[in-house]
Amino acid sequence: MPALRARIASILYGEGFTQAKIAEILDITQAMVSKYLSGKSKKLPPNVQKLVDKIAEEIANLILYGAGKEELIKFNTQKFMEFFESDIGCKAYLQYAGLEDDSFCRELFNVTPSRSGVLEMLNLALGQLLNDDKFIDLLPEIRSNFVYSIPNPKDYRDVAAVPGRITIVKGKLFALPPEFGASTHTATILIELAKISPQIRSVLNIKFDNRIRHALERAGFKVTEIIGEKRDEEQTVKMIAEKFRENKWDAVIDRGAFGIEPVVYIFGKNPMEVLKKLKKLEKFL
Repeated sequence: MPALRARIASILYGEGFTQAKIAEILDITQAMVSKYLSGKSKKLPPNVQKLVDKIAEEIANLILYGAGKEELIKFNTQKFMEFFESDIGCKAYLQYAGLEDDSFCRELFNVTPSRSGVLEMLNLALGQLLNDDKFIDLLPEIRSNFVYSIPNPKDYRDVAAVPGRITIVKGKLFALPPEFGASTHTATILIELAKISPQIRSVLNIKFDNRIRHALERAGFKVTEIIGEKRDEEQTVKMIAEKFRENKWDAVIDRGAFGIEPVVYIFGKNPMEVLKKLKKLEKFL
């Protein structure tokens, strides 16, 4: 936990937060924040530190998006459990505790990715997205959907999405709570990608225009395009999947076709990674 707090403090400080504000958020003293920022915290083994850094970045992104204390606690607890369930986290803990039975962590922290966990993560990310007023300008005519699948999804019922998509009501972003089986097109994209890049489990579609294309380039994203005048949604999904056989992409631009609106698909390992990419894109618009 000190290593986690130290990394979060460093990220927030780099984003312009004062030491006093960081202390308030992390519920620690300003002196402790100063200690963390000076590098005076216990160093973890590199492989463990890498996991902790990843969790810290996700929590810091939530804070930057204005998440409340309850949301942060839920997210932190979920990541805490996932850490102990991972091979690296479990082995590190066993070594720390002086235990040898490698089944101990899995028995104690039984957190195999569940459908409820997928819904909770997507709902958390969706809440942050709905508070992002800049996103209104990125909605395509067909509206956006935000989806997240369980590992190795087999059909659309293994993918959580927003029923009816994200839309605008009285000038504000609006969406119903995520459900499994609420999307077919974007869900099918993740199902196909699971066969090629199983780590990609979340996607958000936004509108496409030249302004957004230039922003994607300036943001340094790895971007590719699909072009084809005569195709249906099934062919579109196959074209996107084929692109991932060539490389790993942050975003795929669909230039559109007859009956298909031009859009951009932003991909990530989870909804929080997708939100992080969206936030970066918005900085260049």
